[in-house]
Amino acid sequence: MSDYSSQQKNNLDFFGVSGETGSFINCSGSLKRPSNFKTCPMDYKALKELVRQGEGKRVEFKLKSNHPEKIVREVVAFANTDGGRLLIGIGDDRTIKGLKYVDEDEYLLTRAIEKYCSPGIEYSIDRIPVGEERDVLVFTVYPSKGRPHYVLQEAEHPRVNTTFVRKKYVPQKNTNQVRKAYVRVADKSIQASWEMREILRRKSDDRNVQFRYGEKERKLMQHLDQHQSVTVDVFANIANIPRNLASKTLVLLVLANVLEVHPDEMVDRFTVAGF
Repeated sequence: MSDYSSQQKNNLDFFGVSGETGSFINCSGSLKRPSNFKTCPMDYKALKELVRQGEGKRVEFKLKSNHPEKIVREVVAFANTDGGRLLIGIGDDRTIKGLKYVDEDEYLLTRAIEKYCSPGIEYSIDRIPVGEERDVLVFTVYPSKGRPHYVLQEAEHPRVNTTFVRKKYVPQKNTNQVRKAYVRVADKSIQASWEMREILRRKSDDRNVQFRYGEKERKLMQHLDQHQSVTVDVFANIANIPRNLASKTLVLLVLANVLEVHPDEMVDRFTVAGF
């Protein structure tokens, strides 16, 4: 019999301890923090149970805080999706090793979140003692109303061929930044497509979304009657319309709760809502 309180059970279930495997993002309606998104104090017992279940849509392990500028991708993905917990000091093999210099790790990661995440993200931090002078850092990231959030990255200058240049070439310092949004799918954080970013951006709008059911929508629904899903390119082809129009139409139908979007590393797919 479990020793967890009913509140702890709700928290563990929300963060994937129940073994949730759903991977689609339901983008209907406005974004609000779920009523069961209430964090109880995380203790070692709850930590062990969370680790035992492994990584998932709302749980990510990192052994160390190396390359904090990359770790913030997980933070952004959680904020853009349904929230989650980032555990620092846990191996991919689910070993609880902890961090020896936890103050330094926490400082580096909080600074990285402040520097590389835009707009700012709401989160909290817990330290769980796991051994002699070792702790696990638990970053609880809340689902955001200000989506989409982006990771700020330095833009790369194209390389210049200086083979036949007599004078020394001194490249100018690049001050430009590029923004990349990420979403959580199963146990991975993947870069969001334009369609996904647009859905996240417009999702908080409480106004009813209306659309006209025309010839292109009819062809789309005929296709979905025969196939499980459709991509932007396939829709543009079967409806004989420009790709940008196909993209905007699919986004609108997701916002109207007619379709659901399934983000993927290769290409997003759209299905009938509730399919």
